[in-house]
Amino acid sequence: MDDNKGAPSALVDKIQALGQTNVPQLPKDSTIHCLTIIGQIEGHVQLPPQNKTTKYEHVIPQLVAIEQNPDIKGLLVILNTVGGDVEAGLAMSEMIASLSKPTVSIVLGGGHSIGVPIATSCDYSFIAETATMTIHPIRLTGLVIGVPQSFEYLDKMQDRVVNFVVKHSEINEDTFKDLMFARGNLARDIGTNVVGEDAVNTGLIDEVGGIGAAISKLNEMIREKSDPSKGD
Repeated sequence: MDDNKGAPSALVDKIQALGQTNVPQLPKDSTIHCLTIIGQIEGHVQLPPQNKTTKYEHVIPQLVAIEQNPDIKGLLVILNTVGGDVEAGLAMSEMIASLSKPTVSIVLGGGHSIGVPIATSCDYSFIAETATMTIHPIRLTGLVIGVPQSFEYLDKMQDRVVNFVVKHSEINEDTFKDLMFARGNLARDIGTNVVGEDAVNTGLIDEVGGIGAAISKLNEMIREKSDPSKGD
């Protein structure tokens, strides 16, 4: 009885610490790990407790464990995020892109701001027909930047985001920047909101589809990796 009393407590501790109960352990009949990026991406600054967040210090060790776990053959990344900390989002994107195992992302609901490079970091990307992605310049406080060095820092950070997205998707730099700096698409602001098929037409996302299509594609990629002749 004493051992059983400790089990619920350990389960609650895992949920509070990692946001999941088993990271990243799989049932014997599954070879895919599902990573969810939801709410606001929390980086160096802790967000208010009422905010739904994805904490990058929880995601990073998960990705390391996924890479090391031989039972995990592929990674499915599910996004419904408003964006958040730019450097934390880029760190997660770089790690996902550097995994040696097949990866597929799917944007459900929304994959906004720094969620865009995370969505494109996978080997193949999906977006739900009604899901949206907001592309806009990097913002901090909305205040006027009065120091040239601060502007240069933001400009270089912006280039990091642009270069990553262009490298890991089919969109070209000019098109992406046009979407980023477009006027009138967002009320009283600059940027563009692309929905479903629009994201595919620009080359940002590979295909419109749901969770079934995403898992099917990932299983196909896993089979091709284990036996390259099956991809011919």
